[in-house]
Amino acid sequence: MHDDFRTANLLGAAALALSDVVVAEATRAASTSSSGAAALVVLSTDPGLSVTELGRRVGLSQSAAARMVGGLENQGLVRKEASWGGWVRLRLSDLGEQAAHTLLACRGDVLRQALRQLDDGEREQLGTLLSKLLTGLYGQPGDAEKICRLCDRSACVEGGESCPVGQTDRDHRVSERNRG
Repeated sequence: MHDDFRTANLLGAAALALSDVVVAEATRAASTSSSGAAALVVLSTDPGLSVTELGRRVGLSQSAAARMVGGLENQGLVRKEASWGGWVRLRLSDLGEQAAHTLLACRGDVLRQALRQLDDGEREQLGTLLSKLLTGLYGQPGDAEKICRLCDRSACVEGGESCPVGQTDRDHRVSERNRG
């Protein structure tokens, strides 16, 4: 009989250790907080978000998001653009684009280094298992943006693959529309 408690504990330790290293590298590369790093990645793929929506995607309240955006703006990484109805849209500056690219490259290096402990077959198997785990972690619309807030989205869809979280989100939304 397999010991689920031990496997769960090992998963937790591995997830935390990887998270610590990834966040440390991302924040170092972008010279910002972990939420600031996530904001740069989010805005690199979805420019034009409001402060409130950006905050939701990185797990911050509106007031905390406004403070974070102010800091990113002071660093010259983000700029605000007026939109219709008094709304403000956020865009990365050239420096912000460069910081997002650098932090994703550093993140990828750290994660690929961790995978070097596994052979090709084990890496393929882990990829399949992680897709299942991520699908199970998705609970409702909006979770995809938060789960993938520090993801290199182009890496996830390389070679015609589909992001498991994005696919789960699309499937959930279609299911909801069909029920309505």
